[in-house]
Parts: sequence; structure tokens; C-alpha cells
Amino acid sequence: MLFQIKAYLKFLWNSKDEHGVHSPFVFSLLTKCFYDKKPKPEYAILKKYRKSLLENKNFIEVTDFGAGSKVFKSNRRQISKIASTAGISPKRAELLFRVTHYFQPATILEIGTSLGLATSALALGNLNANVITLEGCPQTANQCQLQLQKFNFNNVNSIVTEFEKYFQDIKLRHQTETENFNLIYFDGNHSKKATLAYFELLLPTIDNDSVWIFDDIHWSQEMEEAWGIIKSHPKVTVTIDTFQWGFVFFRYEQKKEHFTIRA
Repeated sequence: MLFQIKAYLKFLWNSKDEHGVHSPFVFSLLTKCFYDKKPKPEYAILKKYRKSLLENKNFIEVTDFGAGSKVFKSNRRQISKIASTAGISPKRAELLFRVTHYFQPATILEIGTSLGLATSALALGNLNANVITLEGCPQTANQCQLQLQKFNFNNVNSIVTEFEKYFQDIKLRHQTETENFNLIYFDGNHSKKATLAYFELLLPTIDNDSVWIFDDIHWSQEMEEAWGIIKSHPKVTVTIDTFQWGFVFFRYEQKKEHFTIRA
């Protein structure tokens, strides 16, 4: 906690709003998306989705995994408790919706489904998108599928899998066929090793318009180190640090720039 407080104070010192940004691409993203305060009808759907989970007092068996997909913890947890502690916040869900709506990605990958609070925002952002969401725990994934069906999110394909194995399979397939994700939301493993492994394994799927969003980039010293390595990668041209999220772009026409933005 002390590390995060120090990191946030440093973030506040270095951060800017749209008035300190001279990149037309980033300025447009901030003014038309990040800082868009107009009400959206989709927000009501996100609110109902969350309320439904918070009112669900049923229990499920939740399995957490360690390195190499070895089970290190399995326990019964109440669905309402999971939704209140492990899910994306309402404000962040609305921002994720706006980002998806702004870029209109045709293919979306989410790493770490949980109960689908972020998944619903991604799916609502572009109802014509193909959303693939990955979850390691079968029981949690099953509950999420029931919830998505309840709210008629028919553009989501939920897959129970070990993340790294799934990405390795993608990398192998990419040798014979093109498989691109226009938007990837990384929220599955907040460790430096896993984050960088996922980054490298998924690089073959990028195109010029790809948008990658990394959650909790200031969660720990290791995650900050991972974020620094990602920023310096030669294929990365533009990054935006909003403290909780790190946005990564691969636009070849842009000069390399890093922004720290209050959002």
C-alpha cells in the first residue's frame, strides 16, 4: 500500500490533462473519449449487470492458479463478494466502454474474465465485435456465461484456459494464418514475468490500429518495471499512463511519445 501511495503522488506530480498534450491523436482520444461526460444509455445496462451480481448471494468454488497452472488455492466464495472486491469499478467500466466505442475494434481479447464486469463494457462498446474472454477458473467462467446470457451479450466467446498456453497456440497459428486483435485488455496476472510473457507472445497479433490496455501498472515495483520495459519496446510508439491503466499503441506514423494523463 505504501508503494502505491508513493507511486500515485509521483503520478499526480507528472500528470497532465488535454491542455498539455500536443499530439492530435492523443488530444482527440482525451477530449472525445476519456473526458466525455455525456450520459450514455449503455451505462444503465452496466449498472444493472453489476447490481445483479451484487445481489447474488449464491456461492461458487473459486480456483486460483500459481505458476504453471498449478492450483494453489480453492475455496467457496459468495458471488456478491467477488463482484464487490475483484471486479472493475463503475467509473472504469464506463471508461472501458467509451474506449471500445471510440475505437470500434472488430476483434477484442480480454485476459481475465472473472464475473464479466469488464467483459460487459467491452461487448457493449461494439455490439458487432467478436469478444474473446479468457478465464482460468471453470466455475467463475460458468457463472460469467450465465450472467452474459441473462443480459443477452451474444458477441462474447468465453474460453476456460491457461493463458500462456492459449497465447502460444496463437503464436503457432500465426505462422500459417493472420490473427489480429484490435483491442486487448490485460487483467489476468499482475506479475512482471507473466505480463512481459503475454506481451511478447501476443506481439504477432498487432496491426497499426491495435490498442492494448494493461491493468494495475503501478500495483508493485515489478509491475512498474514491466511497464517501463513495454514502453521502451521498439514496436511501441505511443503510451498513456492513467495510473491504473497503461494504454499502448503501435501506430507506425507516430513518433515515440509517452504521456501521463489524469483520466
